[in-house]
Amino acid sequence: MNPRLAAARALAAVLSGKASLNSSLPAQLDKVDERDRGLTQDLAFGTARWQPRLDLLAEKLLQKPFKAADCDVQALLLVGLYQLFYTRIPAHAAIGETVGCADKLKKPWAKALLNAVLRRAQREGEEILAGMERDPVVRTAHPRWLQKSLKAFWPEQWEAICAANNAHPPMILRVNRRHHSRDAYLALLAEAGITASACQYSRDGIVLEAACDVRGLPGFADGWVSVQDEAAQLAADLLDLAPGQRVLDACCAPGGKTCHLLEAEQGLSEVVAIDLEAKRLTRVRENLDRLQLDAKLIACDARETAAWWDGKQFQRILLDAPCSATGVIRRHPDIKLTRQADDIPALASLQGELLDALWPTLEVGGMLLYATCSSLPTENTEVIDAFLARTPGARELDLATAAGLRQAHGRQLLAQEGGHDGFYYAKLIKIAASRG
Repeated sequence: MNPRLAAARALAAVLSGKASLNSSLPAQLDKVDERDRGLTQDLAFGTARWQPRLDLLAEKLLQKPFKAADCDVQALLLVGLYQLFYTRIPAHAAIGETVGCADKLKKPWAKALLNAVLRRAQREGEEILAGMERDPVVRTAHPRWLQKSLKAFWPEQWEAICAANNAHPPMILRVNRRHHSRDAYLALLAEAGITASACQYSRDGIVLEAACDVRGLPGFADGWVSVQDEAAQLAADLLDLAPGQRVLDACCAPGGKTCHLLEAEQGLSEVVAIDLEAKRLTRVRENLDRLQLDAKLIACDARETAAWWDGKQFQRILLDAPCSATGVIRRHPDIKLTRQADDIPALASLQGELLDALWPTLEVGGMLLYATCSSLPTENTEVIDAFLARTPGARELDLATAAGLRQAHGRQLLAQEGGHDGFYYAKLIKIAASRG
């Protein structure tokens, strides 16, 4: 299959609200030649990354918008525009190959339309975009609701956040301290000719100068190292783990933090890891097996404690709550297409429900670490503020990290170009059981 067609089909599923790129792209990658898979992935993710900007350009170039049934043609046009403005593919090849895909969509009428619009974009696109630069959606390539939210919450940082969201993320490793110290593994990377440096905040983190195939990393198959962003790596140490503790990792998939907890403290009595979807726990089990670790995996809604909790309380809880994922847009750029403003209050409500449900499973004196990969205070400090107000037995503790910005509650890490993702942490201690 032509990589442009594969990318467009994956994007069409996203544009129509039926899937994310993580779910729609793998099936399309299976249909292209192995040598074209990298291009296909770049076309899909790159188009999603710049879609808010490209979509407004397309509106200027089209006489009328596409019908809902033609979102595949719309996706193909966006893929064509992405090639013209963000890749080194020669214009004649970008246009010709993209137009040719219309036949495979069984929409031959679209060939003339795509050809005309893409050729006009080649001639006039830069000038049209320059005239639209005053629109922050065009300038930042973020949907209007998100651009406005970031500007309102982070008036001094919002443009830097948008720039970081549009940048390619670095590849960051987590050294398994059961096998090597970070310095020892840095030496192994140097011997392998891989340039890398220590992360600023995570004691186990290493950032690579250039991304590489994990199979080329020393000892990857043996569990010496994993791929995980620096911000996510902070959870294990912020939990103040100690031997004998029983730990709950709620909403655990894909299992990076679950594994890190077990690497960081070998003496834990048990780690219980819950996720809503059983199929997502398959990935958690694969990660545990590679690292030769074990945890009790449960597929369940964490709020339904009667269905999974055995009544034995936990000394530590990690709640990495479902969220808008606005802090990891650079890794999942289709978030710009799939998230809507109305999602945020609903997510904040869910986060509060999870806190309320899990709190009784924590013993008095135990700690709960609340985390999201969101950059929006609505899901972060406001959720913690509301929980503390309605929970007399909860108190907030300081976080032992210099990462991020201190908030009214917790610390907010904003995405950094070349550095960590956007993330949020708050730590709570249970000083008394709930009343009544």
